[in-house]
Amino acid sequence: MSLQDKLDEVKKGFESSAPAEALTIMHRATEDLRNSGIMNRVLKAGESAPGFMLPDVQGQMVSSSDLLSKGPLVVSFYRGVW
Repeated sequence: MSLQDKLDEVKKGFESSAPAEALTIMHRATEDLRNSGIMNRVLKAGESAPGFMLPDVQGQMVSSSDLLSKGPLVVSFYRGVW
C-alpha cells in the first residue's frame, strides 16, 4: 500500500466519524487556503527549502545548514491542540 493510499484511508476513517460541523469548518478552511493562492508558493517535489534557523528542544538556535551537513533533515511542525 502506498503512502497516499494510507493517507486516503486515514482521511476516510476520520471523515466517517468526525462531527459534520467540524468537517464543514475544516473543508471551508482548506478551500480558503487554496483560494488564497498559497498553492502557487509551496515547494514542489524535488525542490530545496530555503535555509532557516529554529530553536531546538533546549531553546538553542540551530541552522538547517548545520543539520544538513550531518545528513538528511526532516522538519515537523506541531500546530498545537485543536
